[in-house]
Amino acid sequence: MPKRSTEMLVRPGSEGDIEALTEIYNHYVRETAITFDTVPFTPEERLPWLRSHPEDGRHRLLVAQPSPGSPILGYATSSAFRSKPAYETSVEVSVYLTPDAAGRGVGTLLYTSLFDALSGEDVHRAYAGIALPNAPSVLLHERFGFRHVGTYAEVGRKFDRYWDVAWYEKRLGPDC
Repeated sequence: MPKRSTEMLVRPGSEGDIEALTEIYNHYVRETAITFDTVPFTPEERLPWLRSHPEDGRHRLLVAQPSPGSPILGYATSSAFRSKPAYETSVEVSVYLTPDAAGRGVGTLLYTSLFDALSGEDVHRAYAGIALPNAPSVLLHERFGFRHVGTYAEVGRKFDRYWDVAWYEKRLGPDC
């Protein structure tokens, strides 16, 4: 069921969104070190990723747009943290926004909706890896109760330099 704020619609992502979602992600691939992908994707290459996020369950994809049919301003996901079975109650979360949506509360709305959706699921921890520096992402995650648990130094190389990744953790579930 779509969730509305006074100015925004948040709903599950669908295959009809693949071009917009790919365009948003590819901006970060081409222009930033926020993702360590280095080659832009085609929409067809992103379909398996989209299909790994059903409308329910632990692994979600939510999109934000001002109204039905209007351009997507961003998306949030919860994905498998690691592929081994013992990790199944942990998820990795992320938010990606169009450049013009940054600072407008869209990321906050998406994370609020994502964590509301996950509250009924068997999820124990959420993790976020943040390529540094990225003060807006650090602030967003801290505002949602994530705490810094460690930093991998110079773990990724992009744009001819090495980047650190800070890892953040948030407890989820009924006893939080």
